[in-house]
Amino acid sequence: MALKDLRDELSEEVSSILDGSFSIGITETKMVPHSGDAAITFPNLDAGTQGAKLIETCVLYIDMRGSTVLSFAHKAPTVAKLYSAFVRAMTRTARHYGGHVRGIIGDRVMVLFDSEDCFNNAVSCGVAMNTIAQYTINKNFKANDVRFGIGIDHGRMLATKTGIRKHGQEQANYRNLVWLGRPANVASKLTDAANKPEESITVPSVQVAYRVQPAMGRPYGANLGTPFGLAPGALSPFFQAATSGNALQQALSPSQAGGEWEWRTESLDSFLSQVKVEYLPSRMVHTREDFASFFLTEETKRVREATPAILMTAAVWHGFRKAKPNSNMVKQPLFKKVEVQVSGYSGDVFGGNVIFTELKG
Repeated sequence: MALKDLRDELSEEVSSILDGSFSIGITETKMVPHSGDAAITFPNLDAGTQGAKLIETCVLYIDMRGSTVLSFAHKAPTVAKLYSAFVRAMTRTARHYGGHVRGIIGDRVMVLFDSEDCFNNAVSCGVAMNTIAQYTINKNFKANDVRFGIGIDHGRMLATKTGIRKHGQEQANYRNLVWLGRPANVASKLTDAANKPEESITVPSVQVAYRVQPAMGRPYGANLGTPFGLAPGALSPFFQAATSGNALQQALSPSQAGGEWEWRTESLDSFLSQVKVEYLPSRMVHTREDFASFFLTEETKRVREATPAILMTAAVWHGFRKAKPNSNMVKQPLFKKVEVQVSGYSGDVFGGNVIFTELKG
């Protein structure tokens, strides 16, 4: 087929589907549909119709952390075994809690639940998966370096069928259900955020000494600032030397400064903003009269807290609490509000590294 003919055919098909007369027939359901469901159809261009199903339910994702690193760290057969064990274990666990696996993409498994008792089933399934991941998969994987994240949300999901009818060996590759709705998107992003280690950065800071009281014979206001005794432009290499571990030369010795010193931690930007250059004589001066000395150091700042293995939206947690008020997970409670933000969701997030002790083995 020539490219021009392909263009014309695609233009006709796309315009037919997007035309206002093309209708989507939606059937509400409480049971998770499958690809063979007769109510979910391919686009019928002749009739201008397509069938879809709508369900209100919980969506759960579980994802293997650092799968790319694992692929480089282990031989291909080892990774293949790990993936097979993971998918098999998570699929069986999902079925135990009435879950329906509706997506397996590499190291990520998507599970939906029938509407009835979906909160209890989804949360319990997530706890069981977390337990199996930690105490069954890692127990048998000798490297013991596999971690998993789990995310759960609740809401309305639309199941529609995409692809084209095709016969023969590749038939299955051209038929698939597509799940549309915010819960899948939010649950997936929560999965990405779950079970992440604490993240910190190291930034330069300055320990600065200021005189608490003036030295004898050196009243405040006797001059404008305290000189560094450095030529203009010398401050940058001065700090560079300090970052390589060399001790900084103090601006003044205690005997020169006199009085008592009070040490404070300042950011590098804040410290430099209080330094000015004088050219007659050539020197750098700290603008505060009570400045005594300084040295460069480093400060560790936490930019992200460690996140628990299981994250869920407020709708899921409150739904579970209502369904299972006497559960130990509710009474203690084992899931608590955490500071996690994901795009597309502005509500509270609850998380916990909860396990079932009887599944530990």
